[in-house]
Parts: sequence; structure tokens; C-alpha cells
Amino acid sequence: MILPGRCGDKLQNVRAQNCVLACYNGMIPYLCPELPGKQREALSYLVKAPLIYTHVAISKWTSFHKLGIHQIVSPGSYHCYTALDFPVSLGEYRFASNPEEPMVLFMLRTPCKPGLPARDQHRVGRAQLMTTSFTTFERNIREQLGTMLGSAGFDPARDIEGITVNRWAHGYAYSPNPLFDPEWKEEDKPWVVGRQPFGRITIANSDAAAEAETDAAIDEAHRAVHEILQESSIRDGASAQEKPYSAAFCKSLIP
Repeated sequence: MILPGRCGDKLQNVRAQNCVLACYNGMIPYLCPELPGKQREALSYLVKAPLIYTHVAISKWTSFHKLGIHQIVSPGSYHCYTALDFPVSLGEYRFASNPEEPMVLFMLRTPCKPGLPARDQHRVGRAQLMTTSFTTFERNIREQLGTMLGSAGFDPARDIEGITVNRWAHGYAYSPNPLFDPEWKEEDKPWVVGRQPFGRITIANSDAAAEAETDAAIDEAHRAVHEILQESSIRDGASAQEKPYSAAFCKSLIP
């Protein structure tokens, strides 16, 4: 198997006996169009959710302290969630424990289009994410924080020191929604059909579990590698002393 890649300003080919595609599963039909039609269709079903992670640096967080809160959930607002940064201290770094100290706020926006099926909402939200100007983000951030915290003395013009907007076009893995998706049998679930091995290719990523969690990604990676080892042992006839996961067997896979 030959995989193209780039090293500096030069294109390179890397030769391998096997490959784990742990990328966005929706891209795999384009990377490997030789897949069966049913599998390509299943992989394309898994439309990731777009997300916007906004961080706002403020000169002090006395308004949160006066209100006695550390987070705000605001359904229907431009950002649906606002929170003080996690109180983490590492080495010599200490988090801002004094309300008079600067703080970073985390704000979450999930762009969508109410009324459409979930996957179409993700597509429309991604288009919104890519076409919205920073000026629009900034105006909404200032207005929202002023509305939520103004009664406690927060002044956006005075207290906001900086804003970053991180646009995550292909964010969380698609998760089934009973409002829009049928009740599939286990073997018919799109992510189960989509992650089936194809020749020397296996498929991982949290998309393959339909669950946007790190542990899901780890589990899928473990499964994908195990499938390669199992297939290789069958194809190459591993001896009893060279079972999958043994050091001798893993060495035998190196070209």
C-alpha cells in the first residue's frame, strides 16, 4: 500500500502493509472511492457538528463574583454557554483566584438551522460558521456579556481586553438522534457499516462509534489495530508463538 504525503516542500510516498484511516470518516469515500457503495453511503451519513469556541479575556471577573456564579447557560442566545476558565494551577502558574485579577471566559456557540433534520442543520451551521464576519461575532459577544453581567457592574467597553473566535467547521462526531434517525439494528447502523475493514484498510476515529468522546476514539483505534493484526495473522499464517499483540508478531508486520 502506497500513501502520498508531504515532507517540507516535497511530495513523498510512504509504503506500508496496512493502513488505519482515523480521519473524519465523511472524507473516507473520497480518499478510497473503491469502497462498496453501501459503505461509502454509510460513511457519508456521519455529518460532524460545527462548533464555535470563543475565548474572551477580561480585566477582572468581579461581576461573576457579585452574582455568585461561575457559568451561564443561555438557550436561544448567540452563545448558549459562558463560563469562567477552569481553575487549574500547573507548576509556578496559578489560576486567578482573586476576582480583581484578569480572567479568560469560554463561550460556546452551536450554529444550526431549527426545523431541519439534524444532519442538514450541521451543514447549514457550517456555512454560517464560515461566512460570519469577526465583526458580527464581536458585536454579539459584547452585547450578550453586557446584558448578562451589566447589572453586576460589567462594562464590555472597559472590561474586555481581547477576543478569539475558533471556528470548528467539522467538530463533534455525529451522534444518533431519535427525533430524526430510524431505529437501526446494530449491524445496520451507519457507523457500524462504515467502519468495516476493506482489504488492508481499517477505520477508526470517534465517528466510527458515533460518540464525540476521547474514550470512544481510543476504543475505535484499538479495534482497528486489532482487525489489522487479526487479518494479518490469517493472511500470513502466524505461528502459535506469534499471536496478535505478541512482540514477535508485531515485528513481523514491519516491511
